[in-house]
Amino acid sequence: MGCCVPSKESREPIRYDPNFNGPIHNRSCTDILWLIMFILFLGAWGYVGYYSMTRGSVDKLLAPIDSRGRRCGLDSGLEEKKYLIFFNIAKCLAPGTPITGCPTTQVCVSQCPDKTVLFKKELEQNPTAFEQIKMNMVCTEDVNLQTMTYSQAIQYIQEEKCASFVLQSQPVLYRCIGDLSTLQCKDTSKTTPWTESTGETCVRNPEDAQKSLLNRATALDSYVGWIAASWVTFFTRNERETHVLSSQIVQDLVQSRWYMAGALVAVVLLCFIYILLLRWVITPVVWLSIAGLFALMGFAIYLCYKNYEYYKANPVGLYQTTNLKGYAQSIFAKYETWLVILIVLAVLLLILFLVVVFLRSRITIAIALIREGSKAVTSIKSTILFPIFPWIFQCAIIAYGILVLMFLLSIGESAFRVVNLRNDTTCSCNGVYTEEGAPCNPLTFVEKCHDTSSVGGLLPCQLASCHFTGIDNPQIVIYMQLVNVLGFFWAMFFISGVADMMLASTFSTWYWTFHKNDLPFFTLTSGIYRTLRYHLGTVAFGALIIAIVRVIRVILEYIDHKVKKFDNPFTRCMMCFCKCMFWCLENFLKFVNKNAYIMCAVHGKNFCRSASDAFSLLMRNILRVVVLDKVADFIFFLSKLLISIGVGFAVYYLLEWNYVYEVTKGERLHYNYVPAVILSIATYLICTIFFNVYSMAVDTLFLCFLEDCERNDGSPEKPYFMSKNLMRILGKRNKKTT
Repeated sequence: MGCCVPSKESREPIRYDPNFNGPIHNRSCTDILWLIMFILFLGAWGYVGYYSMTRGSVDKLLAPIDSRGRRCGLDSGLEEKKYLIFFNIAKCLAPGTPITGCPTTQVCVSQCPDKTVLFKKELEQNPTAFEQIKMNMVCTEDVNLQTMTYSQAIQYIQEEKCASFVLQSQPVLYRCIGDLSTLQCKDTSKTTPWTESTGETCVRNPEDAQKSLLNRATALDSYVGWIAASWVTFFTRNERETHVLSSQIVQDLVQSRWYMAGALVAVVLLCFIYILLLRWVITPVVWLSIAGLFALMGFAIYLCYKNYEYYKANPVGLYQTTNLKGYAQSIFAKYETWLVILIVLAVLLLILFLVVVFLRSRITIAIALIREGSKAVTSIKSTILFPIFPWIFQCAIIAYGILVLMFLLSIGESAFRVVNLRNDTTCSCNGVYTEEGAPCNPLTFVEKCHDTSSVGGLLPCQLASCHFTGIDNPQIVIYMQLVNVLGFFWAMFFISGVADMMLASTFSTWYWTFHKNDLPFFTLTSGIYRTLRYHLGTVAFGALIIAIVRVIRVILEYIDHKVKKFDNPFTRCMMCFCKCMFWCLENFLKFVNKNAYIMCAVHGKNFCRSASDAFSLLMRNILRVVVLDKVADFIFFLSKLLISIGVGFAVYYLLEWNYVYEVTKGERLHYNYVPAVILSIATYLICTIFFNVYSMAVDTLFLCFLEDCERNDGSPEKPYFMSKNLMRILGKRNKKTT
């Protein structure tokens, strides 16, 4: 960044240039070396992807886990059993499955069933065929099918040591998935595995069947939810204490999914309406937005006060705090909690009120600047939809980065350790494995380790096993991970920077067009062309700087995670200081980059010269930067906050309204605040997407406005390019020719 130090020339005010009328057309390519480096790095990143995909195997990461925590196809004794089968897949239709996992016995098998067999029913109806039936039964490993008797089979089915039925299945991510429609019956006089497992009655027609399934989840949602559950089971196994709470939350989300989808569409329309209001009636909209935010915060303070009074007058007993729900109830049932929230909200409200009072005159100027941005956006309407294309590219980058990460994680030799040997007193390995946690080979473990209490001592150990503990990655994979992380962030910031420069070129053209009616039709297209033709190297350089800082922050997070076991006040202080410093550095560099892109889009200079000119221009007008540009950002933040909080309150109280349930014939939700909070967050993200174009327009016009004030003086020879309304607020005017 030494090349970006402002020179003496750049520290001086911009001089008048009679030939300047906006983004220059005669420009040359900038920072070509950095573009070449970026292209070469993309090639290296592509090689990393090729290397990982040819040498890695995601199958190692996708291996399913049975009820004993062993990985199918990897752990000892399961090398030939790659697939996972569920004893009662109907239980996987429970709403809490995506969070808690499927609550049924799961075992590894060599292949998925090729036909549907109702073992319990056939055993009860035809006991004589027991010998033929039992060889097809699916049971846990502690069951010996060879010596199992008829009475034992019935008992094992009741104890869920053996499956009561199996469905004709196909492997999906190594999980045996059957046709769930076979669980329904056509005759109400009969029962099916579905009715046995859930206790529901049979139905005659598809409509009733669909209604029965919808009470738990639709068939499609359950199918997708099961796949999600298999991923969750693979990555983590949640504590059973949260089962009830998570099930109720998921059930609420499933039940309200269509309402939430409709609400998101309404939010998009609301954003469009708000943007139109900013164009035509911005002054009352901004002041009403600020007043509305104050009203919402005042209402929140009132609710906190009422809860404070209630819980102080009616103290509650102790709650069970061994689960998340009880812990939350124990906190929010204390009047001290509501008192703290009330004080925090009151202080925030007071601070916001004082900021608005002291900056009210500057807010008026910021409103005029936002009006200029609104005019620019509505004059070039294609800019509203422009962010869709960068989002598509960024989604592709995210998908590629995650895919390469998974393949890299799977490169290397599988590591196995002896587990449960200490707890399995009847397991003997003939001296080969004697210590808990020792490295092992699954094939050797199967050959040498047996249960001494079994007949002949030939059965496998009951508890001890050679367990798959992970993959030992070679050293080169670590370096490739760094390349993948750097490539991911560099590409993401590059796409974002290209989009910013394209918009900056577009909006600066609008500002420096003296008669706005003379604006070229292909303004956005020209901005896109200039960026792609001349300035990709500049964006690559700026994106690399931020990407390096972001990689450092990721490494700091990794180090912080690793040193948790050595946690002490000194290390916590040092890590907090480092993370805070690099967070501030990244945000400062983003600010510099954005303004450098704007100056480059206007004047066509390289990154260092553009960053130097932009920084000097901002420093010469530091007061205006603080009270105008940042006030505009503050107004955008208040607007997003108003819309998101307003949607959250509206959804919550709408779900409290009895009329809604009378019309929709739906069941009441357990927790109305869950959809409300989710929609509030989604609303804020959607608003951010829409307002990003506005923010870029305001930042570009603000920099052009500062340059306009330095370059021109309002005389007939040097007229201002800013709008008449902005000149009126600033007390400036263009003098007429005498």
